[in-house]
Amino acid sequence: MEDITLEEDLNIADVNVEKELKIVFMGTPDFAVPVLEALIENYNVRAIVTQPDKEVGRDRILKPTPIKEVGMKNMILVLQPNKIREEYEEILALDPDLIITCAYGQIIPKGLLNYPRLGCINVHASLLPKLRGGAPIHRAIINGFKNTGVTIMYMNEYMDKGDIISSKSIPIEDTDTASTLHDKLSILGRDLLIETLPSIIDGTNTRTKQEDFEASYGYNITREDEHIDFSKTSRQVFNQIRGLNSWPGAYTTYDGKVLKVWSSRLGNNFDPAKANGEIVSIYEDGFGVKTSDGEIVLTNVQPEGKTKMDASSFINGERNKGPMIGKLLK
Repeated sequence: MEDITLEEDLNIADVNVEKELKIVFMGTPDFAVPVLEALIENYNVRAIVTQPDKEVGRDRILKPTPIKEVGMKNMILVLQPNKIREEYEEILALDPDLIITCAYGQIIPKGLLNYPRLGCINVHASLLPKLRGGAPIHRAIINGFKNTGVTIMYMNEYMDKGDIISSKSIPIEDTDTASTLHDKLSILGRDLLIETLPSIIDGTNTRTKQEDFEASYGYNITREDEHIDFSKTSRQVFNQIRGLNSWPGAYTTYDGKVLKVWSSRLGNNFDPAKANGEIVSIYEDGFGVKTSDGEIVLTNVQPEGKTKMDASSFINGERNKGPMIGKLLK
């Protein structure tokens, strides 16, 4: 038998500790999938807690959450309490050493937060204390942030107010949408969590209290947030449109019907005599709409009852009905 060096012996011991550690993961949407997959690869995920299955489509077929699908694929116990505040005894019975949450979607009760010996930690898609809440990715773009990131934090009974363990930032590009930024932050969160976990396990991690006076909130998107107000600046409208792409989408109305807007670009035309929301220009790639400080060119739209289309296709269809210039979007 070959001799095992001290360094190799310590590495084997570390692996054993990681595999013996009992982790419960709590998450629901696609954003949390890379995080969970990395945990399964590196640690002992004892169970997964996710939201109940939901009915989708016209046939109202029950569809499992993306996280449940990962659990079933890896033959890991999946729990789906309707109300975690009232139904967490089954989780306590697993005697978890650590609970990790990522976009779970329910408030975790204090009795569960205080149980694991290593605590409950959360992977949050913003640079806390900025953008606490349920829609930090959308809000980062809509609010015109130049950068955002991911924070690993201890959880307490308040929304995203626990001590910060680690964070990492990335720039927000003009080409980013909520969809592209979602994917970037999901991978960033996965990597940051795996990088941070060893210090949490051995107790060497840092803890930084959040200052409430620095906090802002990324509240969930409402129908009102989706409506485009052309009395805002071109940049504000541009940020709103890409911040709601690919879900739920920004919208306006054209000829009394809803017109969703999926992409746009900043235009150069400015005519102070025109009304905000008035169509002022036609281009090869779209049509320009007057804003408070210039023009926003809508390049991909979705008329009510139809599929997404390039604005050029929409323009060609509307030209047959009469001139577009001068019409108001509301």
